[in-house]
Amino acid sequence: MAADDDEVWVDDAAGPLIRPYTVNGGRTRPTVDLDLLSLVISTGRATPEPDPERIKALGLCHTPVSVAEVAARMRLPVAVTKVLLADLVDCGAITTRAPSLPSAVPDRALLEKLLDGLQRI
Repeated sequence: MAADDDEVWVDDAAGPLIRPYTVNGGRTRPTVDLDLLSLVISTGRATPEPDPERIKALGLCHTPVSVAEVAARMRLPVAVTKVLLADLVDCGAITTRAPSLPSAVPDRALLEKLLDGLQRI
């Protein structure tokens, strides 16, 4: 067994010794609707349960970051990360916002002009 810089205990044959479902107490459904591109940011409030996973998640959320990015940096499955982040939203430690999506579909005439220009090249 070895511990890396992030204090993740690993058994060379079995992988992480703490299974992802234990991070969330076996829960699989977040209480807040989050998708991969949802942005999360710390509010500055502390979490009432200062376990290592929540502290690490809060540390990653000092600037707006996507749920997918938090999951990748924590090396946890997205489903586990969503439950963890939802817990942090529920206690007021982080806030979320939906990803910015284009407000309107591009104008058809503009797309046709673009296509015509590309075909001429």
